[in-house]
Amino acid sequence: MRILLILCAVSMLAACAEKEPSIKERAKKIHQNVITIDTHDDINVKNFTDSVNYTQNLDTQLNLPKMEAGGLDVAWLIVYTGQDSLTSEGYAKAADNATAKFDAIHRLCETMAPDQIELAFNSDDVRRIHSKGKKVAMIGVENAYPIGEDLSKFEEYHRRGARYISLSHNGHSQFCDSNTGEKDSVWLHNGLSDLGKSAVKEMNRLGIMIDVSHPSKQSMVQMVQLSKAPIIASHSSARALCDHSRNLDDGQLKLLKENGGVVQTVAFSAYLNTEKHEKRAAFMKKIYQKVADSLGVTWYERSQFGSLTKEQQKEFIANYPKVIKISKEIASTQKDAPPAVSVPDLVDHIDYMVNLMGIDHVGISSDFDGGGGIEGWSDASETFNVTLELVKRGYTEEEIEKLWGGNLLRVLDEVQQVASEMRSSQSS
Repeated sequence: MRILLILCAVSMLAACAEKEPSIKERAKKIHQNVITIDTHDDINVKNFTDSVNYTQNLDTQLNLPKMEAGGLDVAWLIVYTGQDSLTSEGYAKAADNATAKFDAIHRLCETMAPDQIELAFNSDDVRRIHSKGKKVAMIGVENAYPIGEDLSKFEEYHRRGARYISLSHNGHSQFCDSNTGEKDSVWLHNGLSDLGKSAVKEMNRLGIMIDVSHPSKQSMVQMVQLSKAPIIASHSSARALCDHSRNLDDGQLKLLKENGGVVQTVAFSAYLNTEKHEKRAAFMKKIYQKVADSLGVTWYERSQFGSLTKEQQKEFIANYPKVIKISKEIASTQKDAPPAVSVPDLVDHIDYMVNLMGIDHVGISSDFDGGGGIEGWSDASETFNVTLELVKRGYTEEEIEKLWGGNLLRVLDEVQQVASEMRSSQSS
């Protein structure tokens, strides 16, 4: 009789164990329940035509089929322009480029695929569109350079959907110094220019989030001091773990917490683990060249892009995805290949910043099609792997919801509330 009772108990325990969902099953449920937001995805207008667009599974890291496959709900599509001379001619040329990208995003949402994706302007829009089963697009502007010196263009960009703007990129702008000044310790404004200070006030007035991922540390500190609303770093990681000028040091992270803002941890190899990145990059460099030679195309390093002619840049943009894809497939078969920077490295940064700042001030971004992408999250189709790693680390569904976009939407709400209060006080 005793043996029979023991066997029954063992059988019941085994049945309970079978019913206990696996980590992967729990992660899948959480991934389906939360709204996943990636705050930085670059675009090329050539992928927004009638014949070639994001309704197709292109070689791009982000498009609608890949978003669907990976369960990525919201993509911030980026209006990016490179740095040129601080002249009216330079501003005008960049403005044309920015306009083309705004037009492309609106074309996707309003003409090409309105049944699949819709443009959101606030958090209510995000939740409404998501509830209808559609993907969500939002717009960020990487580099205010094309605005020139006409502050009224901030209102134009806001009207067209821009909900965050960075005042500089790789090079000092008319608004503020860039992080790139660290390389030679040459600064133009020692932080914000007078025009930049006015721009901060204007963005507060309009309800545009201020992005500090590319500006210098001094610029960032001054923006926090001047802004009446929380700010964001749309695609940066922790400098304590990877000493790169694009990352934020502990002082900046604490300042961002005090400001009520959020830092969107970025899946950019060079910003996550320098040692692993450099070893892998040196190994892959030879493979890239061999693949390019076999395809009969000229291969350029990403670092060369700014010095290329327009034709060479077009050639680079067309060939880059093909060369990278084939090279990764080759590397995966070679036993001597150094390990690539991967999803656990990304989540190491999330862990660090959550421990330093708290769960309410950290988010996630990819920088897809702008140099981002790591092993395990190489494109939008692999988005679930980030959630899986977070579950493995012990994060709860509530915490994962915050990391995947809840924190970012909270900041957007607060920024827009500040703008509303400013308008009310001005009209009274």
